[in-house]
Amino acid sequence: LGYMYIKGNGVSPDTTKAFYWYKKSAEQGDKNAQFSLGYMYFLGQGTLPDTAKAFYWYKKSAEQGDKNARILLGFMYFFGQGTSPDTTKAFYWFKKSAEQGNVDAQFELGYMYFFGQGTSPDTTKAFYWFKKSAEQGNADAQFELADMYFFGLGTLTDPNQAFYWYKKSAEQGNVDAQFELAGMYINGQGTSPDTTKAFYWSKKSAEQGNVDAQFELGYMYINGLG
Repeated sequence: LGYMYIKGNGVSPDTTKAFYWYKKSAEQGDKNAQFSLGYMYFLGQGTLPDTAKAFYWYKKSAEQGDKNARILLGFMYFFGQGTSPDTTKAFYWFKKSAEQGNVDAQFELGYMYFFGQGTSPDTTKAFYWFKKSAEQGNADAQFELADMYFFGLGTLTDPNQAFYWYKKSAEQGNVDAQFELAGMYINGQGTSPDTTKAFYWSKKSAEQGNVDAQFELGYMYINGLG
């Protein structure tokens, strides 16, 4: 019923009533309602914003196995929202969610392994989780994976794979991947040199505000490249 009030299925949308019914269900132990209730507390939908209560209900849902609650609980521990900051617990919940296939949690877990937050630094495991997330279409993970292939972090250096993943990420609008892809085309790394394509991707990145791409684009205009 809470879902129907949120979506306006068969009734007029009403966040206050949705909150009421989610709360009824959550208090009876339904993990989906607990997640939704946490979300409403976090955003202040149908009630006043309350990060402590959002944290409480996310935790209830996460402990019952909800993968979406688990990643959001991880974020709350990471940023100290509704609780004290705790990167170890953030890592724990990101890992739980990632192991259930949550694409964003897989990216966050890769990040935690790469920078050694809540765990020891481990580029091999960072590579593994970035790849998992990248293969599910996460543009940020695709960019990080490309970097790891390019620099040989957690894996062997492979410019062809670096090019492949920069391109995947760039095509989804990642501004940094667009700039790096332009560089790959300029230098013929992982692909044949192509100044026309280099110009195209430099322009894409520059238009999104990347300062290095803006400089590169100016250079290409001055020198008639691409």
